[in-house]
Amino acid sequence: MRTGIILPTFRESADDALEVARRAETLGVDGVFCYDHLWPMGRPDRPAIAPFPVLGALAATTERIALGTLVARIGLAPNDVIVAEFDALSLLAPGRVIAVLGTGDHLSAAENEAYGIPFAPAAERRGRLAACARALRDRGLPVWIGGGAARTVAIAEDERVAVNLWAAEAEAIAAQVARSEVTWAGPCPLAPGGSDPQAPGGPPDPAALEALVAELAGAGASWAVFGWPVPMQALVTAARDRGPAGTG
Repeated sequence: MRTGIILPTFRESADDALEVARRAETLGVDGVFCYDHLWPMGRPDRPAIAPFPVLGALAATTERIALGTLVARIGLAPNDVIVAEFDALSLLAPGRVIAVLGTGDHLSAAENEAYGIPFAPAAERRGRLAACARALRDRGLPVWIGGGAARTVAIAEDERVAVNLWAAEAEAIAAQVARSEVTWAGPCPLAPGGSDPQAPGGPPDPAALEALVAELAGAGASWAVFGWPVPMQALVTAARDRGPAGTG
């Protein structure tokens, strides 16, 4: 199973994200990903760095590691702009780009509204999602569609791309694997009683992380992508102990 990390981009500076990505490549992590938010969920008072500038910088400073969004939000920019951004990134890092797409939901609607960007009805966003996924797939990019809603999953199946399930249980992964490739993303398990300010529930728990990786691999997930902070060596070691689950 391949491993990934969602970079720490809810910062004033990209320095932390760039350093984490470089360390991830050195340690053998397979991919790094960036959120696509105008601010952290529910925190309009905090900064969020746009994904494509960070990924472009990493394309120039890394050699092997895959680079992706998680997720590029349909409707936050026109489809043509999203496709062009992936085209540009692919020129900088050929063969290393993963296009992970999502429609957003009511929790992210306020970001659109704050900047005067229409938040289209769900059916319209799903239509744009299908068209964008198709355009990127036809360019030869690996495409994942994020979300567990039945209609969104159906788009991934129809377009023959992967489904990315956020914090899904092993049973849900195993059920979906029969119909499509499944990648998983979610928070890193935390140790209780810790004091890390970036992890309110405690610092990352390597033992719990290894157990979760084993569970995800056993269910058939081809990737496991964890939000920062992550004990990267433990993540790589745990994944290497599992057989390959897919190509992604």
